[in-house]
Amino acid sequence: MKKNKISKNWLNKQKKDPYFLKSKIKGFRSRSAFKLIEMNKKFKFIRKNSFLLDLGSSPGGWSQVASKEILQGKILAIDIEPMDKIKNVFFINADINQNQTIEKIGSYFENKINIVLSDMAANTSGNKNLDSYRTGELCLKAMDISEKILLKDGVFLSKLFMGSIFTEINKKAEKIFKKVIKFKPQSSKNESKEIYILCKGLLNM
Repeated sequence: MKKNKISKNWLNKQKKDPYFLKSKIKGFRSRSAFKLIEMNKKFKFIRKNSFLLDLGSSPGGWSQVASKEILQGKILAIDIEPMDKIKNVFFINADINQNQTIEKIGSYFENKINIVLSDMAANTSGNKNLDSYRTGELCLKAMDISEKILLKDGVFLSKLFMGSIFTEINKKAEKIFKKVIKFKPQSSKNESKEIYILCKGLLNM
């Protein structure tokens, strides 16, 4: 009974969310598509010939946005959950913690990657502090991958939540990248502690 009540409340909130409704009208698979649209409009990092990796891609909102911008490059999407086909996007159903997944990434792009995106988030446990920390760990993992595979002037964009692990993420980013920007899109929910970290240019290359 309690679970049904929570589900009903979630659905009611979604119906009042303008970005959720807009995503349905525009044909995007998730409202997060508008976050990427907004950030790319502001920072202009996706180009028509970009080689882009989308980590934690399912259900495909960010890959949809990228596929509209990238006309001559390559897009690889990866998630442990399945994802329906998107035109001009190659999808691998895999775990980024496995070495063979990293090898597949390098092989697909021939070790030339301009952009790594990560909208990964930990499954909710009911403990917001724990969820924030686990999502932060995913951000750090995506940053590790980015350091290994990005070109010198590459871009890394990842979701994280303000919390105990934020300082560690920020310090690590500043050791790896020339430019580090923290940004909260207007399309993020006001009550959410979600922010995005945008990093440009590797320092040690």
